[in-house]
Amino acid sequence: MPVSQADIDLAYRLADVAGHVIRPYFRGAFGLETKGDQSPVTLADKEAEAAMRRLLDAERSGDGIVGEEFGEKPGVTGRQWVLDPIDGTRSFTVGRAIFGTLIALIEDGWPVLGIIDQPVQRERWVGIAGRDTLFNGAPTRTRLCPAIEGAIVATTSPHLFADGDVPHFMSLVRAVSKGAPRQGPVYGGDCYNYGLLASGHLDIVAESGLKLYDFAALVPVVEGAGGRMCDWNGDPLTAASEGHVLAIGDPARTDEVLEALRGVDGHDHDHDHDH
Repeated sequence: MPVSQADIDLAYRLADVAGHVIRPYFRGAFGLETKGDQSPVTLADKEAEAAMRRLLDAERSGDGIVGEEFGEKPGVTGRQWVLDPIDGTRSFTVGRAIFGTLIALIEDGWPVLGIIDQPVQRERWVGIAGRDTLFNGAPTRTRLCPAIEGAIVATTSPHLFADGDVPHFMSLVRAVSKGAPRQGPVYGGDCYNYGLLASGHLDIVAESGLKLYDFAALVPVVEGAGGRMCDWNGDPLTAASEGHVLAIGDPARTDEVLEALRGVDGHDHDHDHDH
């Protein structure tokens, strides 16, 4: 079923309750722990997701939930709410306001609604399938990129990439650096980079090893702003995608970006391998 105004209103309220929980912890005593996969988690992560889940349980008890901190709750409607209370916990813990709360609605595996919310700066991108992306209530657009040379590429950190993917990312960096000042990529940013791309400040974001809760909300935001989101093979991102994520502000550059990612020592690389 199409995204309803009630769905949109609920998504805004989910972002509001998460932000209400997160803001008091920012640059404060946030209770840092390390999870089994060595990633950081704070009281803000756990309490914000718990608050969003309480709201969903009260208002959409039949819908499924997938969250970073508390796992999956099966549903019966074919719809799933996908939650990442703090995407960019490391940035949060060092006081950088470039993390975000991610909220997505997925129908039959396809992301149809996405919110990127930066609660400290009170910046919110909202993407809904078939509609223009909004930034703080006003339409926002990606920018044109006349050539891959000189394009601005961002990623959170190659240290987070799956094994074997760094050379492909560096191949992309070489392609955009030809004839341009070698400043290198923009590092750090997590989901915030995708909002910046949607608003025309970045050209390409490439990441590897992401989970559904890391990328589902990004798809409607970037595509509703005129950009393209796909995996490193150029295929659309769905609940079945395995975590190679590419956002391209100007879809006309897609083939060149994919070719640059493949171009390691002249060999093609198939990214459908399992990790």
